[in-house]
Amino acid sequence: MGVPASASAAHVEGVERFLASYRSIPSAAAVRLAKPTSNLFRDRAKLSTPGLDVSGLTNVISVDPDARTADVAGMCTYEDLVAATCQYGLSPLVVPQLKTITLGGAVAGLGIESASFRNGLPHESVLELDILTGTGELLTVSPQRHPDLFRTYPNSYGTLGYSTRLRIELEPVKPFVALRHVRFHSLSHLMAAMDRIIDTGEFDGVSVDYLDGVVFNATESYLSLGVRTAAPGPASDYTGQRIYYRSIQHDTGTTEDRLTMHDYFWRWDTDWFWCSGAFGAQNPRVRRWWPRRYRRSSVYWKLVALDRRFGIADRIEKRNGRPPRERVVQDVELPLERTTEFLEWFLKAVPIAPIWLCPLRLRDHDGWSLYPIRPGHSYVNVGFWSSVPVGATDGATNRLIEEKVGSLDGHKSLYSDSYYNREEFDELYGGETYKTAKKIYDPDSRFLDLYAKAVQRR
Repeated sequence: MGVPASASAAHVEGVERFLASYRSIPSAAAVRLAKPTSNLFRDRAKLSTPGLDVSGLTNVISVDPDARTADVAGMCTYEDLVAATCQYGLSPLVVPQLKTITLGGAVAGLGIESASFRNGLPHESVLELDILTGTGELLTVSPQRHPDLFRTYPNSYGTLGYSTRLRIELEPVKPFVALRHVRFHSLSHLMAAMDRIIDTGEFDGVSVDYLDGVVFNATESYLSLGVRTAAPGPASDYTGQRIYYRSIQHDTGTTEDRLTMHDYFWRWDTDWFWCSGAFGAQNPRVRRWWPRRYRRSSVYWKLVALDRRFGIADRIEKRNGRPPRERVVQDVELPLERTTEFLEWFLKAVPIAPIWLCPLRLRDHDGWSLYPIRPGHSYVNVGFWSSVPVGATDGATNRLIEEKVGSLDGHKSLYSDSYYNREEFDELYGGETYKTAKKIYDPDSRFLDLYAKAVQRR
């Protein structure tokens, strides 16, 4: 069972509807996608015009198992993409951890997962893509065709255009992933082990295909090492009553586990890492009655959206005599050699735990203009998602984190709240390179400016 032959024709029709919706918007009006859900945690600008019709841009168009490539519509979710490619024993080189992240979103923004220490970021596996620019043109973009747009599109968050089709590389997978969860009592020892794995691709003489980690506190942290395997045997299930992140914890040494490839890819989605606890979904009495099909990140995100719309959490805090809370939902990239310093500071300064760790090394030797981390250098994505009591100023804790990350030569992704001033932002996210691309591909500012979208539209 593969991709239907009709998928290509359906894609052509979907692109026509998409372009027609663009042409129907008045030339003076701002443009953005019309989509019912989002994985962004910053507010979207309120527009007076309808968004672009993406209803026909949600499918896998074709898979070439011999070339190990796939042509994919821009709004296709990774859940659907993985389902299509795994039928051929293949997967995307990086599969972001939440099912409803779209391929186009991961490329125009940022995505990361436990293969990133060897495969980099999702946009690095893109061979070519079709982009609707602000001029109304649909351009096929690659390292050879419009290379300036190809290199500035990642991290542009739809401010230079929207992708309708992407051709990506795939890699072989196997039916299972064998896991080892290794405990560390020192953050510096964990980082040293992570550094060796990135350089050698193995741990204790055994190859490592997937690598991420969790910090619970300064003396309890783990690396989870995954190896693809075809060997038959039982596999754990964390889509029911058991909770994946709790299975990582143990007293000392190493524990082993085993998941199907499918369940490994989505191991974090069932409980949105550990954030499902905020909705009671980890309470055994609640979980027993919470339908399995609703234990997924997209449902929790909708609950968050309702909370933000009606201020439910702040009302509860006020009723209990407590101040409202500041949302601290961020992913930052630190040079590996500075990550221990950041974590030690964070654990003292910000009352949030657990913390996710995901190592990263770019595949591309030239780097990427709008997210200029150094090629050939090891970084660690540090993810933390919760809230803290509000401070004296708007976004006080987020701003404190931005300053600390900057002092350690790090970067943060722009899917959530940002508080940079314009000069800081331009220095960190492409500056003149971005402005030049904007003038060429969106000269009439049909799309929002990146700073306006990422910072000013909170």
